[in-house]
Amino acid sequence: MTIVTALVVIAIIILAHEVGHFVMARREDIEVQEFALGFGPRLFGVRRGETLYSVRILPLGGFVRMTGEGGEDRDNPRGFAAKSPGAKVRVSAAGPLMNIALAAVIFVTTFTLVGIPTPVEDTVVGEAVVGKPAYEAGIREGDRIVAVAGQPVRDWEDFVKKVRASQAGQPLPLTIEREGRVLQVTVVPEAAGTDQPPLVGVRQALTFRKVGVWEGLRQGFLQTFQITWVLLLGLGHLFSGAASPSDVAGPVGITRMIGDAAAGGWVYLLNFAALLSINLGILNLLPIPALDGSRIVFALVEAVRGRPMEPEREGFIHFLGFVFLMALIALITYNDILRIIDP
Repeated sequence: MTIVTALVVIAIIILAHEVGHFVMARREDIEVQEFALGFGPRLFGVRRGETLYSVRILPLGGFVRMTGEGGEDRDNPRGFAAKSPGAKVRVSAAGPLMNIALAAVIFVTTFTLVGIPTPVEDTVVGEAVVGKPAYEAGIREGDRIVAVAGQPVRDWEDFVKKVRASQAGQPLPLTIEREGRVLQVTVVPEAAGTDQPPLVGVRQALTFRKVGVWEGLRQGFLQTFQITWVLLLGLGHLFSGAASPSDVAGPVGITRMIGDAAAGGWVYLLNFAALLSINLGILNLLPIPALDGSRIVFALVEAVRGRPMEPEREGFIHFLGFVFLMALIALITYNDILRIIDP
């Protein structure tokens, strides 16, 4: 079920991305040959007008095939190559921006219908992650942490500080309260990563604060902006070396995280899907060949020099970018598998 849930979430995010490209291409009067969900051999397709709508065998992707998008067929007035640099930028940016818009819709909807998630300051466990030290020690959702190594805890922040001050791999006694009973358990904190503090695998309990429609709209768009900014900062840290590439998750890692989010309920799953959608939008805006960001760069270069780049050269650059991305995905997937085998 985790794999099925992950495929559905990823398919919806990619569908939104491709819809953005498709709608903007039609608005710019560009001929769209195919709108596909997935990669690889075609499972089935339906033609409506000039466009073939298809589903491919591998659901982790999708594409909109436009006439002239490889730089060829420049004499066709409805081809991508014949359009102005501004039109090319709008079509290329529409997919990533649609992903960010999808996240905003998700946040606004959940905030308005369910409420804004607000952390509970008390030390009640919102979730004990399966397979992590706390779960293995017998701690469950609803337990209240009373003391760490015999020292009383005031609130959740105090509990986190005491756990982080412990040593990974060393037994840590916890006093918990469950349904009026006081229990003693021992957890063995694990290292979250290189130079990272220990963790025991519990999440803070949340309560959902009801708000009106207008407040839900405001908070939803604010949440979208804040997460976008945090992800941009994270990318900056990654490129500057402040963050480790080993912390980046690939398809396998994302599938596990989607499963963890789904275990917390549909609200958690929707919010995580919004986070993934923003992530996809930002990554596609990077100026890496084969991504939307590179097409934006090529269009800007065309605007400056007054003529487009030669189709053969542009196509070769995109090919190199695609090979680089496939190698990067393979490396990240390898790291994901290693984390599963040796967490």
